[in-house]
Amino acid sequence: MKASPTALGIFAIVSLQSLVSALTIAEINGNKYISPYSGQTVTNVTGLLIAKGPNGVWIRSTTPDKDIATSEAIYVFDRNVGANLAVGDVISLDAKVLEYRSNNAYLYLTELSTPNNVQVLSSGNTVKALVIGKDTIDPPNVQYSSLDGGDIYSVPNGVANISEVNPVLEPRKFGLDFWESLSGELVTLRKPSVVKQPNNYGDTWVVGDWKATGKNKQGGITMTDKDSNPEAIVIGSPLDGTKNPNTSKMGDELEEVTGVVQHAFGFYSILPLTAVKVKKPSKGAAAQKPTNLKSKGQCKAITVGSYNVENLSPSSAHLPLIAGHVVTYLKSPDFLFLQEVQDNSGPTNNDGITSANLTLSALAASIKAVGGPTYEFAEVAPSTPNLDGGQPGGNIRPAYLYNPAIISLYKPNQGQGDDATSVVKGSEKNASPSLSFNPGRIEPANPAWTASRKPVVGAWLAKGATKPFYTVNVHFGSKGGGSSLHGDRRPPINGGVADRLSQANVTATFISQILNADPKAAVISAGDFNEFSFVQPMKTFSQISKMKDLDEVANIKPTERYTYAFDMNAQALDHMFVSPSLASSSKSDFEHIHVNTWGSYSEMVSDHDPSVALFDLCG
Repeated sequence: MKASPTALGIFAIVSLQSLVSALTIAEINGNKYISPYSGQTVTNVTGLLIAKGPNGVWIRSTTPDKDIATSEAIYVFDRNVGANLAVGDVISLDAKVLEYRSNNAYLYLTELSTPNNVQVLSSGNTVKALVIGKDTIDPPNVQYSSLDGGDIYSVPNGVANISEVNPVLEPRKFGLDFWESLSGELVTLRKPSVVKQPNNYGDTWVVGDWKATGKNKQGGITMTDKDSNPEAIVIGSPLDGTKNPNTSKMGDELEEVTGVVQHAFGFYSILPLTAVKVKKPSKGAAAQKPTNLKSKGQCKAITVGSYNVENLSPSSAHLPLIAGHVVTYLKSPDFLFLQEVQDNSGPTNNDGITSANLTLSALAASIKAVGGPTYEFAEVAPSTPNLDGGQPGGNIRPAYLYNPAIISLYKPNQGQGDDATSVVKGSEKNASPSLSFNPGRIEPANPAWTASRKPVVGAWLAKGATKPFYTVNVHFGSKGGGSSLHGDRRPPINGGVADRLSQANVTATFISQILNADPKAAVISAGDFNEFSFVQPMKTFSQISKMKDLDEVANIKPTERYTYAFDMNAQALDHMFVSPSLASSSKSDFEHIHVNTWGSYSEMVSDHDPSVALFDLCG
């Protein structure tokens, strides 16, 4: 059967449109994220070979334009294309323009695929890397994308996709646009410094000698309201097969790094020509001094610590190290909030065990063995296993340690896992409120706590005090399911934010009931809130509870407010909030002890830093 003339005509049009000759690399890349020639075959593409990798080569245009939004380089994907080519060759080739990503949450990488008709036009040409900040503009250091609305943590998240909107690149304004405008380029970073421990693969987040916001005194970069440091870049796997060290740490200075800019595994990266080398190591965790805050052993000066002890069970290898931190760095606080305390069998699942009395006893004994006091503990074990999130079988929960020579429970009445404690107003005028269950959990049946830890509340009396103080120990839902700050969805998905918003509301409402019963009550809420102070759940918590962020009260510099390091950012997931009476006291003080975030990966005892505060709790 013969094809109709109409069908042949359509085929001819498609063929002409899909075969484009003698484009420059800048024209192929275009000034947006998605190439205007995506899916089309291009011929006679000419470029200088600037780097070789195990799966392809990178070439740079020999006829650059003057538009900083268009990258002059591109990746040629083919495992065999580099076999007979050398860096410094000027080549021409035909290929298909593809947009590739390994996960639909990632940004696309524009590449040339299935190259053919590869010809070497000349060899031995000089290859010079572009020096970031010298041969290029400086990376923007506040905003990531025009699609973020000025705040990557604004609610709702994920309302747009870069791949669908395909905005025009504005590399002077937005960090992602800057790195995209250099995609495929060979660049050099001068004076790179490490801002966080690398992962097990040696992927290392750094900033160069350009202007970086959020610099903390250790050499990391701390995220602040509406600034999550888009100027940082991760150094990925070396192209020559060597391995980056995984022993570097925050503040280490590296030798110059030269490599190609590539979007991979959800982030813009620089794939170095060879492994990075530490030029000047920082002191790391050894630079962290013990707390300066001192207890007086009675209500006039009570020390209160908080520590996420990361899946602690009786058999945990890091248990004695946690004990050492409590004694050495926290100076054995009178009272201690703990999070991620596992049950007595640890991650063993389906054994029916939920109590953590052996875990807490083991920690208390280890603390005593290294010179600490004889702590007692308080917990409320979950009634049903595997309903509180975390490692299956571990049944993590918040718990307390306290020095019984200084602190005691006020009107104790042990709650069980399903019991909801409530605020009981004093029966006499000016009498302090008490708790129906002490210690007890806040609304454990509330759907806000589905697959998450329930806050544990306590009422306590400090030695010499005339009134009790109240504690709310939290570990809000995780950020699981979130997306990369360098990802396609904008603003990025802040995993679990809706759950944390509900949890903040429930917790804050309970605290408000204490303060309604006694506006001058001393209330401390601490723990792993899994959220930043400037994001909506924490704003809601403060608004409803009227509690004050102790970082603000103690005038901690914004760049030093961190207890965790993730990707490029030092950040605060752990907080301590206090009631107005404590916020207005001149004796309230606060310190973060960076004994984990400052160390190398192998030196970390927990993935969180502990904190310690000082209060007058006399009432």
